[in-house]
Amino acid sequence: MALPRTRARRGPAAGALALALTLALLGSGCGADDDFSLPNWDAPGQNARVGDLMIRYAHLAEPTGAPWQPGDDVPAYLWVYNKSGGSDRLVGASSPMAASVDIVDADDKRLPDGVELPENDLTELEPGKHHLVLRDVRQVIRGGDATEITLRFEDAGPVTFGIQAQPPVYDESPVPTQ
Repeated sequence: MALPRTRARRGPAAGALALALTLALLGSGCGADDDFSLPNWDAPGQNARVGDLMIRYAHLAEPTGAPWQPGDDVPAYLWVYNKSGGSDRLVGASSPMAASVDIVDADDKRLPDGVELPENDLTELEPGKHHLVLRDVRQVIRGGDATEITLRFEDAGPVTFGIQAQPPVYDESPVPTQ
């Protein structure tokens, strides 16, 4: 049985209230630091922030043909924008889905010193570049499945967030500038 659709009646007072609320949230920064306001970089996908680092487009490589199986090594990709006044470094990562997470170069060779994140710069950890690999995953991973990942940065510290097995939909928003 389908439920009938109802339409909310909105008068001028409701519109004014919505506008006032929007302006109040924008004026307050909605919890964001004023010195880290990147309104033009509202990237879709799995996103996180720690200190002056913004993480965007984080995702596990989507399985092709068949799901990732226990024991497989699964690539993970993300972008990190370092808005700080100094460089930082991605020094480690972990996930409950994997025995370990390595930071690797384009040839899948482990980078024991991690990846440098230059100040006021975007670092793309993508296929054919430095990226992460979840080693010896513990369960089947299908496209759309999600898990947690923790990234550890030398200066900014750790951040834990969700990550899915799918390519993100890259938007047309500009890359942030100073």
